[in-house]
Amino acid sequence: MGKGSKSLIYYVAMLLVFGALMYLITKGGEALEIKDAISLSMDAPNNLAEGFEVFKNLLLLHIESPIGILLLQIIVILLACRLFGWLFVKIGQPTVIGEIVAGIVLGPSILGNFLPEVSSYLFPVDSLQNINILSQFGLILFMFAIGMELNITEVRQKLKETILISHTSTIFPFFLGMLTAYFLYGQYAYETTPFLSFALFVSISLSITAFPVLARIIQEKGLTKTHLGTLSLASAANGDITAWCLLAVVIAIAQAGTMLSAVYNITFSVFYIALMMGVVRPFLQMIGHIYHNKEVVDKALVAFMFLVLITSSFLTEILGLHALFGAFIAGVVMPDNVKFRKIMTEKVEDVSLALFLPLFFASTGLRTELGLLNTPELWTMCGIFIAVAIIGKFGGTLVAARFVGETWKDSLYIGALMNTRGLMELVVLTIGYDMKILTPPIFVMLVLMTLVTTFMTTPLLSFINFCFRTHEKFMAHKVEEQSQPGVFKVLLSFGRASNGQVMLDVAHQMFAHAKNKLEITALHLTVGSDVNPLHTDNFEEVSFGPILYGAQKLNIPLRTRYEVSNNAGQDICKIANEEGFDFLLVGAGISLSDLPNDQAVNRYRAFFYDKFLRHFRAPESWFYPGELLKDKTKMFIEQSLCPVGVFINRSFVKATHTLILIHEENDFFLLKYAETLQRTTNSELAIIDLTDASYEAKESVRQKIATYVELQHKAQIVPEKRLTQNLLSVYNFMLVSYQTWNWASEVYKTALQKMPSTLILSK
Repeated sequence: MGKGSKSLIYYVAMLLVFGALMYLITKGGEALEIKDAISLSMDAPNNLAEGFEVFKNLLLLHIESPIGILLLQIIVILLACRLFGWLFVKIGQPTVIGEIVAGIVLGPSILGNFLPEVSSYLFPVDSLQNINILSQFGLILFMFAIGMELNITEVRQKLKETILISHTSTIFPFFLGMLTAYFLYGQYAYETTPFLSFALFVSISLSITAFPVLARIIQEKGLTKTHLGTLSLASAANGDITAWCLLAVVIAIAQAGTMLSAVYNITFSVFYIALMMGVVRPFLQMIGHIYHNKEVVDKALVAFMFLVLITSSFLTEILGLHALFGAFIAGVVMPDNVKFRKIMTEKVEDVSLALFLPLFFASTGLRTELGLLNTPELWTMCGIFIAVAIIGKFGGTLVAARFVGETWKDSLYIGALMNTRGLMELVVLTIGYDMKILTPPIFVMLVLMTLVTTFMTTPLLSFINFCFRTHEKFMAHKVEEQSQPGVFKVLLSFGRASNGQVMLDVAHQMFAHAKNKLEITALHLTVGSDVNPLHTDNFEEVSFGPILYGAQKLNIPLRTRYEVSNNAGQDICKIANEEGFDFLLVGAGISLSDLPNDQAVNRYRAFFYDKFLRHFRAPESWFYPGELLKDKTKMFIEQSLCPVGVFINRSFVKATHTLILIHEENDFFLLKYAETLQRTTNSELAIIDLTDASYEAKESVRQKIATYVELQHKAQIVPEKRLTQNLLSVYNFMLVSYQTWNWASEVYKTALQKMPSTLILSK
């Protein structure tokens, strides 16, 4: 008897023996049942219909339990925030604006007004406390990450350049806020709220800048390494530190009631900050030098850093400064080592941004009831808040920037950027609302002010650019827009780092022996404007490592360019068009070799697309990646002014056996590319005639092919008249025009599953 048979017998015997024993225990236990249990068992369902009723009741009971409601709320909030964030990105706005709007939509203003029963079911009043607690914890993590984004060393180095701009952009709107509060206090403040507390909170809400949103806008516009970008970032960082210190003082005064009572809070706060900066920060700097990569950063160290964060938040909370200020300071004192900060932000940011912050937006939206602004007078006051906020922040920054010698255009840009508020403003408003200092109508007005001033940033930048009638791009480095004589400029755009080196080999083999000198610019885009600026340097280093190594091996001068984008395809075409490139080389991104196998794809497509989803007119590219490749190629070719090559990588090394597809007379431009390729690689060229029998110029095409082969060394005509998998397997490189590719990918779809590395070219 084999080992497998023995195991099977043992397994069956074990089930029988223990099953019988458990049956006997059950029967014995039933004899011990009390009357209530017996009557309960008699009420048990006798058929499937009655069983379904029990199941339904239990299902509703579990959904309406505290944990069930909380999980359902989180699902709804996350879906709404992702949807609205995506929609606002599509219109060129930061994701945070869409997420704030999503919170308002889920609140009483929209959902509560139009679907009150759904709103009361999803967000019952007694369940909101759970969301508030989770959102507050998420804000603690977020403020910790914001503190880590600020580099105190850099802020100190640029203090002389930025102190006038940052402090003017804080003090001027602060003064206007105090003035506005003076006129509003009697009618719009709580009777129990002291004027000083009310005025200080209104002022600080008009003075703050959303450093995270500003940093991502600057990054998206390619301004990170420019004078304008660094000055704006440093000014915002300096201003945010000042504003948060002011906020701490404001909270201390508001909680104490008077300035005299707040002296002790402020004194202890100063001592706390001195302790964090003078004792804790040097200690953490030492740790940062030792633990600077993922290999040595263990759970114990991460737990210690979170302990520092929670302790700092606890101390500021009991000192009357709010836990968020402590979280911010804990982030600021983290080691300056960029790699260490990157590791810590990776551990904090994903959860705080993706999970907790949407809960905060929803919590804010549930408090924002637009219906409270139910008179022309209240809407007028809302407009006054918006006007004062813009005049104070934008105007104050503009005047200060001009005073220190910036140009009018740069001063306007800095003013527009510093006028961004976003999430940081909501944090301030929430604190004021929770402390019963800001009344609900004032809270709603300031939330709308936040939306307007953040929403206007991107359009205002475009308007300023239009007014100065400049065509320069917002970017970290300038390049000449016109092609230099005798230079062939290639823009090489790649996604995966490993593919960059392969595409460099393609560019070198295709153009190195052309008439003009080859100049290559390697472009890599990170998609998503919410990329943390701390991570971009690391992304850039990782992405360009292989291609720089390849350029050194080939002895090719290579320019590198890194940007963050929300629409990579359009931005690539825009760069190629505006900066005078002679050729655009891009990776296909999805190649047919990435598919599991042809049969599996066809079955998937037949079931999901042909049988069901085609009835909803869904784009075929959603379900068949080959179509997505066509769409991507079409976009680059139609939007680019220069010739385009879309490269499909199939383990490309060197083009030694090249196949050229000729389907019509317009395909003969491929032969010029083939000649240059042959001079570089000494490749054997093979031309296949794929003209249809009905093609009028068929004989002319054949004659031209024959003439070319006679004159060209190492060129031959393929005797076959169609593509097969066996034929394609002979070659390691293929040249095809865009028009012929569209035709061949339909006629020879099966054969092309085995195609070699391919370059799809346009004239």
